[in-house]
Amino acid sequence: MNAYHAFIKVIETGNFTKAAEELGYTQSAISQMVNSLEKELSTTLILRSRTGITLTPDGEEFLPYIRNISNSQLELLEKQNEMKGLQRGLIRIGSFSSVACHWLPELIKDFKQKYPAVHFNIYQGEYTVISNWVKEGFVDFGFVNPDAVSKLTTIPLQEDDMLAVLPTNHYLASENKVLLKELIGEPYILLDEGEINETLTVFKQNGLEPNIQFRVHDDYAIMSMIEQGLGISVLPKLVLDRCPYSIVTKPISPSVRRTISLVYKDKRVLPIASRYFIDFLIERFKEKTKN
Repeated sequence: MNAYHAFIKVIETGNFTKAAEELGYTQSAISQMVNSLEKELSTTLILRSRTGITLTPDGEEFLPYIRNISNSQLELLEKQNEMKGLQRGLIRIGSFSSVACHWLPELIKDFKQKYPAVHFNIYQGEYTVISNWVKEGFVDFGFVNPDAVSKLTTIPLQEDDMLAVLPTNHYLASENKVLLKELIGEPYILLDEGEINETLTVFKQNGLEPNIQFRVHDDYAIMSMIEQGLGISVLPKLVLDRCPYSIVTKPISPSVRRTISLVYKDKRVLPIASRYFIDFLIERFKEKTKN
């Protein structure tokens, strides 16, 4: 309790007795707080009489400023209590492998510089699984292609090109760009992303059907298989930027792109640490877009 809040409560209730009852203090304590405030400001703020209290002219002048200070102090206490939640927060994230490998490590590192006590649990899956995890509350939020989501909030973060991935000795390896139709005659290794697959969608839109020989859930396993000459694939540029395998990547015509979005159910009921991290993510990607 502080003198500013005590003074405002006296004005709101109209007398010291009611103010003391509502604040859980004695009337004497409230009176002492108001007296100390008057000494601090070197003036008289309140005139007392049998009929109640009235503000002095100085009291009228100081009232809006005292009210602002009282409100600001209450907001400060609320923020302090809120921040305490970040000292023991746990953030649960659903992610597919390319985001988990190439985005999250740096983002988590920067976030933990501000909130070092926050912990993270990261669960990997494909779009449909992640969407279900969010709906069930198993994770607080996730990263998905928004086309794979229903009845959830999605926020687009970034567009990601998809590239043709070939063995180094492939006859198309010397081309600047690969036509989509040139990929259908080769053994195709499909990155299984659940019910929605960006690459299969584009093949279908162009009246084409790839020769799927393998369905694999992990990008890096696919790259290793391509390195061994087992087939070709189309993979996101995000995961290919730091590729550890001896393979060749080429742009595709017509182009294939995916949207990477945040997904959550109801931000208002998420733990405070997750809400802060979501805001942190959105701001970070806004800055990237500007640059």
